[in-house]
Amino acid sequence: MSKVYVNRSRIHGLGVFAAVTLKPGEPVLAIDDSRLVTPTNPLRPGEEEMHCDYLADCIVVLMQEPERYINHSCDPNSFVRSLHGIRYVLARKTIYIGEEITYDYSMNSCSDFVWHCDCGSARCRFTITADFFQLSYLQQLEYLPLLETWFIEENKLEIDRLLTRALGDDVRPATHEPIAPYSESTNR
Repeated sequence: MSKVYVNRSRIHGLGVFAAVTLKPGEPVLAIDDSRLVTPTNPLRPGEEEMHCDYLADCIVVLMQEPERYINHSCDPNSFVRSLHGIRYVLARKTIYIGEEITYDYSMNSCSDFVWHCDCGSARCRFTITADFFQLSYLQQLEYLPLLETWFIEENKLEIDRLLTRALGDDVRPATHEPIAPYSESTNR
């Protein structure tokens, strides 16, 4: 049984919704990264760049369904993390049945893409800049424990500057407990 389904979204077009209640750290879905977009295998007619995801070492993948329909939120309830070589969407906080699954498009991203935001959250920035380092200082600290290892490694200087500033300001890099990997045996 799938933990998610696709339906109309109040945020934008189609969205992905929880078919079951999901606990923090629990895998929502595994991301299908099988469709690589390369110079020798470019986007085909009907495939849209807006459904591409940009990964480590300049790898570009065309997101498949349902993950291609996960909408942005400035207060997301999920994030993406690689575990054992597979990328997963993981619950950032409890996601209740029927709730839309969202993540922040600025996480793990250094892009110049900019969109208008209609997420409707109390923390809405009204503009989505797909660049982690354009987020506010406090939001960068909040998201730091959720970043992919490859993103941290590829942006080591900027991350080190962020951590140095946090230590100088005597601010903890996370505003919440880091999310431990979900385990069926520990999360019943």
